[in-house]
Amino acid sequence: MARIILTDDQIAERLPQLNGWEVDNMTLKKTFQMDTYMAGLAFASAVGTVCEALDHHPDILIGWRKVTVSFTTHDVGNVLTESDFRAARTVDGLHYPKG
Repeated sequence: MARIILTDDQIAERLPQLNGWEVDNMTLKKTFQMDTYMAGLAFASAVGTVCEALDHHPDILIGWRKVTVSFTTHDVGNVLTESDFRAARTVDGLHYPKG
């Protein structure tokens, strides 16, 4: 699939449509708070599963009762594309508690 690189203006337009995501150095990321460490593990597994279906894979950092999910499009030079925003919307759609 061809990936179209988003401009800074396109990124700024899309970002407010997401709940709690931020852009840092061409990475779209969000930290989700969890009730327990095990809930974080389950959430990370769910994120990995839905992102595999999208063929767009995040970096996931699992910590104590929190999980940080980060997207960038590696195959076009670690920049943001519509695929990153689509994946973030999908992750938000998991509706995990305290997200």
